[in-house]
Amino acid sequence: MADLDDLRARIDQLDRALIAVVAERLAVCREVADRKEAAGTAVIQPARVREVVTSRRQQAIEAGVDPDFAEQLFRVLLTETHRIEVAGQRPDGAPDKLAAGAHAESGLDTVASRVDHLVLAVEDAHAAATSLAARYGFHREASPPGRDHVITMVAGGIVLVLVGRAAHPTVGRYLDRYGPGVQHVAVEVLNAGFARTCLVDLGATLVTPVLVDGDGHEQFFAADDADVGVRFGFLSRTGHRVGIGADNVLAMFAATDTG
Repeated sequence: MADLDDLRARIDQLDRALIAVVAERLAVCREVADRKEAAGTAVIQPARVREVVTSRRQQAIEAGVDPDFAEQLFRVLLTETHRIEVAGQRPDGAPDKLAAGAHAESGLDTVASRVDHLVLAVEDAHAAATSLAARYGFHREASPPGRDHVITMVAGGIVLVLVGRAAHPTVGRYLDRYGPGVQHVAVEVLNAGFARTCLVDLGATLVTPVLVDGDGHEQFFAADDADVGVRFGFLSRTGHRVGIGADNVLAMFAATDTG
């Protein structure tokens, strides 16, 4: 049986190969950009984007890889491809980021991955969902049983969780005090316990321990920071890749409820 060092060496080797493949893919995309520019073709090709996302999801399923994870990877690649195509047409040179100096990394730098979703407090979740669908092209995911006023809306890689006044009395009190809008930003982290310890060491005001739901979401919440103007939730997925449970979302309203 291979020991841990051998396995890590194999991972390092595979990562080098992965970076090489990404570099080759981006180089081909630069050639595509040159052809588009010469032909006067639009940079963004919606049909091609949809075809790439759909086919890569199927390839992931066939390879035993979570298709949602694969879609995230390819959306990042597609975004970078588009940036390269547009940036290549700019007359100014690329800035030297290193000239500004390196920053000292925190513990959160180590484990924070991305903004996972935004939770929005709204008067009527169904009306807000209808508006997001009709005016912005979001689509609605199925609500958990008994939680009709907690609605998840998705567009590509963007996830908004709408929480209506009728979801719980704490939501109504929140709306009465602050009005509708973003209630908290959920940041995905590799490990919720480690992230929480890091924030405690930095002096952040945290309002919950790590909460674990039946689907394997580990999440904790930070209090409203007057200097920042937004609450944060920190989320780690340790189970199946499923949507955030309504109970976890409502836990933030309960934790910061002023009665």
